[in-house]
Formats: sequence, C-alpha cells, structure tokens
Amino acid sequence: MRRRKSFLIDIAFPAVTLFFLILSLASCSGSSGQNGNQQPNRDATIPAVEAVQARYGSLPLSERLSGTVIAKNQVELYPEISGKIDEVLVQNGQEVKKGDPLVRLQDNQYQQQVRQAEAGLRINNARLKQAKAQLNELQARYKRTKKLAEQNLSSDLEMETLEAQMESAQADVELAEAQVQQSQSNVKESQDVLSKTVIKAPVSGKVGQRNAEVGMQLNPSTRVFTIGDLNRLRVEVVLTEQMLQNIEVGQSVRIYAGQQSDNPTMISAKLSRISPFLNTTTRSTEAEIDVNNDNNLLRPGMFVPVDVLYGESDKATLVPTSALYTNPQTGEEGIYVATTLGMEVEPAKSVDPDNPPPLTDAIEVKFQPVNVLARGRMQLGISGINPGSWVVTVGQDLLSGGRGQARVRAVTWDRILALQGLQRQDLLRRVLKKQDDEQKNKAASQPSL
Repeated sequence: MRRRKSFLIDIAFPAVTLFFLILSLASCSGSSGQNGNQQPNRDATIPAVEAVQARYGSLPLSERLSGTVIAKNQVELYPEISGKIDEVLVQNGQEVKKGDPLVRLQDNQYQQQVRQAEAGLRINNARLKQAKAQLNELQARYKRTKKLAEQNLSSDLEMETLEAQMESAQADVELAEAQVQQSQSNVKESQDVLSKTVIKAPVSGKVGQRNAEVGMQLNPSTRVFTIGDLNRLRVEVVLTEQMLQNIEVGQSVRIYAGQQSDNPTMISAKLSRISPFLNTTTRSTEAEIDVNNDNNLLRPGMFVPVDVLYGESDKATLVPTSALYTNPQTGEEGIYVATTLGMEVEPAKSVDPDNPPPLTDAIEVKFQPVNVLARGRMQLGISGINPGSWVVTVGQDLLSGGRGQARVRAVTWDRILALQGLQRQDLLRRVLKKQDDEQKNKAASQPSL
C-alpha cells in the first residue's frame, strides 16, 4: 500500500456535537472521584472532560465522498406513441424479464391504420399485375410484328409505335412496383406502431416508480416505470482534479448503508471505473463502484457516505480528530494533555448519562502545541506528544489558558470514534429524545390531583 504523509479530508468534530457532549459532562459533574470522595463545593468550579490514550501507528488515508446509488441497467421507461391505457400488467416491486409486457394501450386506431395500409398494398399489387399483363401483351405483338417486318409485311411506322408503347408499359410496371414497395413499407410501419401499443420491458429487473393507471392518457414525455436490477448496483461519486492524484481504479472503498441509524452497515468494495474526462466547468469527473446488493441494504436513489482508502501515513502518534483544539487567544493548534493521569487507569467502554462512570479528582491538564503530519477522517497523525499520553477529546472549551485543572473521565477509542461518527441530526435527535423522556418521567412522578 502506498505511504503518504498528509492530505486527507479534514472532517472536524461538529461544534454542535461538542456542545451537547459538554452539557452531558456538566450534568454528570457531581460524580465522585475514583477514590470515592465527594467535594461538591470545590468540584463545582473544576470542569469535567473526557480523555483517551494516544496511540502509535500508521494512519489509514481515506477520502470521504458522497455517493448516489443506481441500479444496474436502470432505465426510465417512456411510451413511444400516444394513447390511453387499456391495461396495466405489473405492479411496483414486481420482477420482470426483458420483453415482458407491462402496459397495453387502446389500439383501435392503430389497427385501423394497419388495415388501411394492407388494403393499399392489395390495390397496388393488383395494379402491378395489370401493368405486367399490358407489357406482356405488347411484347407478344412486337414479336409477331417483327416477323412480319422481316417478310416486308409490316411497316417501319408500326414497329416504332409498338416500341414506344412497350417503353411506356415498362415504365408503368416500374411505377407499380415502386407503389407496391411503398405500400409494403406502410404496412410494416403501421404494424410497428401497433406493436408499440404494448409497452414491454427493455431490460430484466424490478419495476418501480409506477406512473400508469387504466384510462390514463400517455404521450412520449410521460414516464411510466423505472426498471433496474436491484441485485447489482453501482454507486457513483464525484472526484475533483486534486483527488485524482491519490485515487485510482482498484482501490478499496467502504460504503455505509443506513447512515440515519446509530450503527450503519459497512459494505466493502473496489473502485471499478473512473471517467478520464473532466468537466470543463467544475474540473471534476465521475467514478463508479460496482456493488452486490445481496442483503438489500442499498436502494436506488440513496445518498451514501463512501470512504476511498488510498494509502497510509508514516508511523506517528495517533489521536482522535476531536482532540485537536485551536487556542482562541493565540490561534495556535494543539492538544490538552492530562499530564498526571497514569497507565493504570481503566478507560470506560460506555457512558450511561443516567449513571456515568466516575471522574478523577482534579488533576493538571496542559495545552501542548503539535504538528499535524497526516489527517484521517477520524484520526490525526501528530508530533509533539508521546504515545500513551492521555489527551482531552471532549470539553476543551471549558479549560482556560494553557494550563489548568480538570476532572477527567478516561474513555476508550471506540467510544470517541463512535461520537465523532455521529451526524448532527443524529445527536440532536438523541438529545431531544432524552429531554422528552425526562419530561415524561417527571410528569409521571407528580401526584395526580
């Protein structure tokens, strides 16, 4: 795998996430320290924060993109002729084969056109027979007259007259033949139009977005169905000119289905194709990812997050993205480190807001400037802090200056990465639900009058 030192998308920890988490920590600030001592007066002035232990290793480099899910051979179906629907033969979600009839239009008008074209063909065939008979008759007369002329029993004028009549008859035959061919074309065309009164599936797949009801008037601009193979999908993403320096066909990708839920499902795939042509206005191009939809996790039309994995950084100290803090007074980037928190501390794997794990007693925290060597979607590779240091990931806004005290709750990487992965709407929904539950519990606990 290629090694790169920098540049990935920098997805900062959302400010709203930080705000609500600080509120959550503040609500738990009355928790006792690890030694069980309670000091409500002094603790009320000391902020509560969360911290994780810095790691050492390589940082996977990835690009977070937004993808659109499209079914394999997905097509929108439009009628080729105008007409009123006489019968709808399929429903939404129904599996169809290529060539299966989907909709029948009223065809009385088109059948009449076929009959008229066939009648015209019969008339022109009859005219052709007449023209050929006339030509044959003249050819026979010409042969007899020619024999008489050889015996000086016929004049030259009579021969010239027959030759002119034969040329005219030959022209009549050619004209009749052309009319027959035109009539045959008219019959074929009218039969083709009649066949279009039955709208058939152009591909195999599932039918969706039905827009057809009996009696409905259709025209060539009316979309009737969308058909596609839902078992085989492709995800389309947009790549900028700069991204093309790192992203190539065949690289691993991760597609996250169900991003509205707390635990979206990750689907692994490969980058299948990249268009070599850039848009002259946006300077971007499209890439495609082929995906087998075995578990029906994806639906055409979905917008899904996509991570393209294009390498890894050199080994360095790794911290969560949310640990990086910009000092509002100096504008300097750095990380708050709990300098006296030891290796013996057992991090909390989960935090129950109603019964949170205990906080430490007040310990020293120090703002340490760092250099960012590589940026991942949820992790940073930095220098300036040793691996194993406890770095503050939530609550930096509550710390004043470059050095101070805080009560620390040690948590695992899994917890902080899960929090970083929350969408803003997910967190807001959780907070509102918690407030609603608290109000209901409070109302239930009040005695009824």
